Amino acid sequence: MVKVLRIITRLNIGGPAIHAILLSSSLNDGGVYKNILVTGSVSESEGDMADFARSKGIDPIVIPGLTREISIKNDFRAFRDIYRLIRKERPDIVHTHMAKAGTLGRFAAIIAGVPVKVHTFHGHVFDGYFNPVKANIFVLIEKLLALFTDKVIMVSERVRADIVNRLKVVSESKSVVIPLGLELDRFAACESEKGSFRKRLGVSPDTLLVGIVGRLVPIKNHRMFLEAAAEMKNSPLWPRVKFVVVGDGEMRGNIEDYAEKLGIKDRLILTGWIEDLAPVYADLDVVALTSLNEGTPVSLIEAMASGRAVISTDVGGVRDLIEDGMNGLLVKSGDAASLSDRLTSLLMDDKLRTELGAKGRGFVINRFSKERLAKDIGLLYGDLIAGKTIK
Repeated sequence: MVKVLRIITRLNIGGPAIHAILLSSSLNDGGVYKNILVTGSVSESEGDMADFARSKGIDPIVIPGLTREISIKNDFRAFRDIYRLIRKERPDIVHTHMAKAGTLGRFAAIIAGVPVKVHTFHGHVFDGYFNPVKANIFVLIEKLLALFTDKVIMVSERVRADIVNRLKVVSESKSVVIPLGLELDRFAACESEKGSFRKRLGVSPDTLLVGIVGRLVPIKNHRMFLEAAAEMKNSPLWPRVKFVVVGDGEMRGNIEDYAEKLGIKDRLILTGWIEDLAPVYADLDVVALTSLNEGTPVSLIEAMASGRAVISTDVGGVRDLIEDGMNGLLVKSGDAASLSDRLTSLLMDDKLRTELGAKGRGFVINRFSKERLAKDIGLLYGDLIAGKTIK
């Protein structure tokens, strides 16, 4: 049996954590691979998916020093602990996910002499996260690590274009696109739960609900969502529309303050984290995303699988999901007026929402299944270990 040490920076609520958990669980079920999931610490505001991992038969090993923030002391401690774990477990493959785990995990794997090193970019931190000087330093580090990495996975063609062609982090021959894999059956069948989320919120069946789902952090740019809502105040639809923010994080207070400043606080509902999202999508009329940068946004995939009409900023790997006007709508990043106009058109056209939702569902159901993901990664691992000296 091939042993895989899978290292992810943290199991906070979001696509990378879901991806890593389902991948580990699915590969373990195949009997060829034994996956050990290693993770860092999650802050209280982010939401922790460790219980979800355990529900899938995965008991994560926690490295306390492995955190999102840059800290010489914690980073050194995390590197030391990861290296010791690698020496203890002697994996055939170390597969890292997210930037911090990718850096510390691969350096440790290189020094420990692990036969196969793999890294997945679920997006990247080179745009929208740091100033240009820091971003360039991180690009240089990634270029160095890529020299010793057997394969670098991107979750979309757009992310690959950024990493390979624009930033030249890794050669084309070492890169491969393997999309996310998720459990989408529950979302595809969510219509049976229609009405329960509206009842929970205390809103009527004829209220139009526009939702945004995800972490409340700067990169998600909820300010644009609120500004687009404010642009609709003079619309005849305004008395019937409410805007729902699902999630939590460091920006919650800022979002509440900005909504009050814009005069839309009475139309805004902040729900916090919700574990079961299928009933949420069932009752949303439109799902929006306003991020400054994205890999492959899970909230859009889940919304599309649920048959919801989606509208998003045209950033990162979003265009690999949405063909504008065919299975969703795209707007320029930061253009709140355009988002408001297109959102108004969607809310006024029941037929268009239904058509976009149906086409979106058809597009994502098979492309983003966990079974397809496990098959793709299993084949990749098999190719990489062929000819390598393993136990």
